[in-house]
Amino acid sequence: MKTTEKIIKSEQSKLAKLKKMQSRNSGGKYFFVLLMLIAIVNILDEVTSNLTVTVQSSFITEFFVNNPFMGKFYTYEDGLALHSGIGVFTYVLGIFTPFYKALADKWGRKPLFAISTVGMALGLLIIHLSTSYIMFLVGFAVISFFMGHDIQIIYILEEAPDRHRAKIYSLLKSFGILGVILIPTLRDILMGDDATKWRDIFLVPALIGFAATALVVLFAKDTKVFINERAEYLSRPYEERQREKELKKQQKQAQRNQAGVFNGVKYIFANKDTKMLIISHIIFDSAMPAIALYFESSMHRAGMSTSDITKALFMVPVIYAAITFLSGFIADKAGRKVTVTLFSAICVAGYTLFVAGILLGWNPYLVGSFAGLYQGSYWIGRDYMNVMMTEKVPTDIRASVVGAEGLLVIIGLALGYGITILGMTVMPIWWACLAVSIPAVGIAAIMFALRVKETKGVNLDTIE
Repeated sequence: MKTTEKIIKSEQSKLAKLKKMQSRNSGGKYFFVLLMLIAIVNILDEVTSNLTVTVQSSFITEFFVNNPFMGKFYTYEDGLALHSGIGVFTYVLGIFTPFYKALADKWGRKPLFAISTVGMALGLLIIHLSTSYIMFLVGFAVISFFMGHDIQIIYILEEAPDRHRAKIYSLLKSFGILGVILIPTLRDILMGDDATKWRDIFLVPALIGFAATALVVLFAKDTKVFINERAEYLSRPYEERQREKELKKQQKQAQRNQAGVFNGVKYIFANKDTKMLIISHIIFDSAMPAIALYFESSMHRAGMSTSDITKALFMVPVIYAAITFLSGFIADKAGRKVTVTLFSAICVAGYTLFVAGILLGWNPYLVGSFAGLYQGSYWIGRDYMNVMMTEKVPTDIRASVVGAEGLLVIIGLALGYGITILGMTVMPIWWACLAVSIPAVGIAAIMFALRVKETKGVNLDTIE
């Protein structure tokens, strides 16, 4: 165990580094570079999040329908249900993700930014090289752990000016979403009408991820908010900090000033406002599997060809990016609550029109537009729930609370998975997804609108 002298010496070394960082003049040029780095990683994040879903019919057909898995051939629906069930176990890794995210409160934002980026790239490369369903699952598990790490979101929220925070966030988010057009482009170039070439489209984003990691290591700096908070903390005498910590333990308030996922959970449930936010969020997340995972399979099983599905996929990021950009102005002008509630309603309407489109044989570009509308609206609502949580908690526990939030919403995610998987074995995929998503989004939005307080314009440095 470290002695007090060694701890103090180590902290003095860290403090010296932090003060050196404080003395550097970041300026407008660095902020522009940071925005470019975040935009690139956002593209990678969005592509990684969507890539396996957009070739779902191809690998399900290969691994379960055309070839036996564990000595048995499956129908498409049974194979998809089995894959979804197995996929739930890969999401068990999500239990550990919050503990990983909480390290950003101890190590800083930059190390986690780089590690998460290279992790996504590695997972994509494994899938590209996969020769079996087991190897595919390994790659899928890796990207499931690292995608959606949200460190770049913390960067945006801690570096952007308070009154423009949502606009800058939505601009970068929409740019990343628009980058998802890379997926149908690669499908068109590398797959065409040959669904067996699905692995080829994973290589390009993997290479982008490795290049982005190098750029993050070379050019990104830690956020000023983290550097200042950490430097201020370490500047105080060690003995004083220890006495204060002991006193607050006696007052049962230590969780407000200690990093860690469990302290993040305690903080969330110790405050009525954050508690109601997380309950709404859990219900909202139970719709995620139905909203995000089966739209390509729905189009495939409704009779759309591979090339028509590709046409539809071109429209998804375009519509998604456009409404995401618009959402930032709405969030800064009308508030976060209005944004979540409004786009939840649009999500319900958009999903209904998407199902009507695939069943009635509407133009694939129109079908894709409705898919982009309902998916984009859902993720906008979810993202601003995340934004509001970060705007309700102090800096020294912010990443821990974000991690705790990610851990808690797994409850809703698991429930939504189970009901959707069960549903698709007894009814068409689109009806199963509609039956899960509409009630979950509707109930969560109403609860959120009635019970959660607005955070528009809050100064992150002054939250206590």
